[in-house]
Amino acid sequence: MSPQALAELIYSTTRELAEAGRLGSLDADAVPPVENLAVMRPKDRAHGDWSSNLAMQLAKKAGMNPRQLGQSLADALAQADGIGRVDVAGPGFINITLDSASAAAVVDTVLDRGGDFGSNGHLEGRTLNLEFVSANPTGPIHIGGTRWAAVGDSMARILTANGAKVVREYYFNDHGAQIDRFARSLVAAAHGEPVPADGYKGAYIDEIAQAVIAQARGEGIDILSLPRVVDEDGAEGDSEQREAFRRRAVPMMFAEIQKSMKDFRVDFDVWFHENSLYESGQVARAIDELRAKGDIFEKDGATWFQSTKYGDDKDRVVIKSNGEAAYVAGDIAYYLNKRRRAKDPCDEAIYMLGADHHGYIGRMMAICAAFGDKPGVNMQILIGQMVNVLKDGKAVRMSKRAGNVVTIDDLVEAIGVDAARYSLARTDYNQSVDIDLDLLASHTNENPVYYVQYAYARSRNVDRNAAEAGIDKALADLALLDTQADNEVVGTLALYPGVVETAGDQKAPHRVAHYLEQLAGVYHRWYNQERVVPLNPEGGQAPGAGEDKNPGPSRAAARLKLNDAVQQVLANGLDLLGVQAPDRM
Repeated sequence: MSPQALAELIYSTTRELAEAGRLGSLDADAVPPVENLAVMRPKDRAHGDWSSNLAMQLAKKAGMNPRQLGQSLADALAQADGIGRVDVAGPGFINITLDSASAAAVVDTVLDRGGDFGSNGHLEGRTLNLEFVSANPTGPIHIGGTRWAAVGDSMARILTANGAKVVREYYFNDHGAQIDRFARSLVAAAHGEPVPADGYKGAYIDEIAQAVIAQARGEGIDILSLPRVVDEDGAEGDSEQREAFRRRAVPMMFAEIQKSMKDFRVDFDVWFHENSLYESGQVARAIDELRAKGDIFEKDGATWFQSTKYGDDKDRVVIKSNGEAAYVAGDIAYYLNKRRRAKDPCDEAIYMLGADHHGYIGRMMAICAAFGDKPGVNMQILIGQMVNVLKDGKAVRMSKRAGNVVTIDDLVEAIGVDAARYSLARTDYNQSVDIDLDLLASHTNENPVYYVQYAYARSRNVDRNAAEAGIDKALADLALLDTQADNEVVGTLALYPGVVETAGDQKAPHRVAHYLEQLAGVYHRWYNQERVVPLNPEGGQAPGAGEDKNPGPSRAAARLKLNDAVQQVLANGLDLLGVQAPDRM
């Protein structure tokens, strides 16, 4: 019996007793809905398989002592099929012990549902636009963007497992000053000149500059001979040569970013170009819509959005006095695009932004409210914290190719995709994270991704040994999964669907990683205590289940099924994190 099924049993039993007047003055409608009933795994397993504090929640409404109310519930629950024993402990905790067959039924459920075990439909009917990474197309993806790649893709997988339609989106900031600085940097590199004061550095700039020259040469153009313009401050101006570099280099950078994402096992449904908002007139139309609402005003020759009307700390310029659009103008149009686009308009626009974007929240939520939407619901902003990369106990801050930042390719080269994705997703994105390259390259139990993957590989080896021994799962009697180690594994398996649901509701992929480490831990202990393949196949069945190193056919088959259920859940959970489940290690 799963904790969800147990919650439903507690709910229905409590309502029935209340309706019969057996729970004091408690009104049946005061019983919390099933989804709000907490069924917990006791820390001390001597207290049972599962525990509920419902009696303490309802005692005041019932006009009863919590223990008295708990005992009434316990007596009724004890009569249900699959319940072995129900006790009331402490101030009124209801502790429930399942009979072994009922507890182990989760094994068959896992094996029957296979890759779908843990999935549910409670977010069905909702379209979520999840925008993440969205690095400027002026250089390789740095370590902060890499964290969002791991967390964002894992989050998308988890939300999909909860029934939502998820649109993964990458927003290319290809309009504005950063692209001009990128082009100026390339021109300088191509001519062997110093990097502009506000320019981009790193070997990749030289690489792209040479690639642009070669591409232009293939088109019959000597790009270095095209006209140049030098501004009053001595910087590369808006010239034919700069535009020629920009036009060729930006797609090259796009292609590199897309390849890095694909190699990192991150696929996007939409690659959205900021520039399209301006070229299509969406920015102008969005501003006009706000003007019609009375939210746009003119001041000092500029056009302003009255965002303070919607809780922002100050009003925002949308069109500068020189006629150029401010950055927030694109934000306004982009949000409207997400909500109203012809294909997959979203119910919730979720923005995953870097640690330096806290100041954006007020203005973004004001945009949401200005269009009649609910901030925090139709628009959600998640802020990721910093990533520190360590090697030999010291911070790594330099890239061979990008100069002063560690990139996604640096990390993958050092520890591989699996370790990189897992280590970045297993920590709450609200917290900074240390990536220890030495630890994550090691094959030790201290390395969390190795610990989980090794559990999966170990379960596959058990399958191979069981096949050689001729163990037939058709002979399994799950009631024989009755040792403490068996029970720990069974109970942990039963937690998985709840973990997936909670991880989706809280947008917390790290909860899946922590669960996998918990499951791997109980599995490794079980593996060291119990046997699937008998030590002495000719020796018959050992007398005591707790001492059983030589299980008979039915017990051996039951343990093989338990092994395979763990294997399936490990595979499912690793897949939610975009991490491979290796057959051997």
